[in-house]
Amino acid sequence: MPADFWAQSDLVGRAVALLLLAMSVSVWALILWKTWLLRRARKGVARAVPAFWAAAGVAEGRSALQSFDTEAVLLPLLDAATAQTHAATLDAAGRRDSRLTRRLRDALHLVLAKLQFGQVLLASVGATAPFVGLFGTVWGIYHALVSISAAGNITIEKISGPVGEALIMTAAGLAVAIPAVLAYNVFGKMVAACEADLEGFAHDLRELLDHD
Repeated sequence: MPADFWAQSDLVGRAVALLLLAMSVSVWALILWKTWLLRRARKGVARAVPAFWAAAGVAEGRSALQSFDTEAVLLPLLDAATAQTHAATLDAAGRRDSRLTRRLRDALHLVLAKLQFGQVLLASVGATAPFVGLFGTVWGIYHALVSISAAGNITIEKISGPVGEALIMTAAGLAVAIPAVLAYNVFGKMVAACEADLEGFAHDLRELLDHD
């Protein structure tokens, strides 16, 4: 039936089918990549944070982070907090605790942006794919009815086939949307867990360096 639908579709119907295919490929590629990234990030954080606090000093702690922080979600925080302050700048004129807070906040935002990459795509596909599929179905039914009407001799048998084939687009839209929505929710929970760990590390790191 999909082959028959493709053969009988016009330019609009085929464009909708290709759009759904592109959505599906992008969603599954993103799912595989983010699954790999977030698992490695969470595993690295779970191993790197205890290793950092078990180190004898900040330099040794940085080496420990380099060994376990495979996705570089903790190192940017440490590098930002220990960066040299240039004299005669507004950065140097501020209080030390405020400077540490600002640097850690900015570094944390960059790391979270990396972990949250692709969430907008998953949400957008999950929200729009069913309607794209529905549009393809409506257009396919319209196209089929016009073709049957032009041929004359309309019967229920001639209508049911093309209409049934057009309904494939609705099913395709749901098949694209459901994995995107599920992945969005799962990844959102994983990113939130990572964010809590990173915020805790940033807070403890600020307290350490502020009293150093």
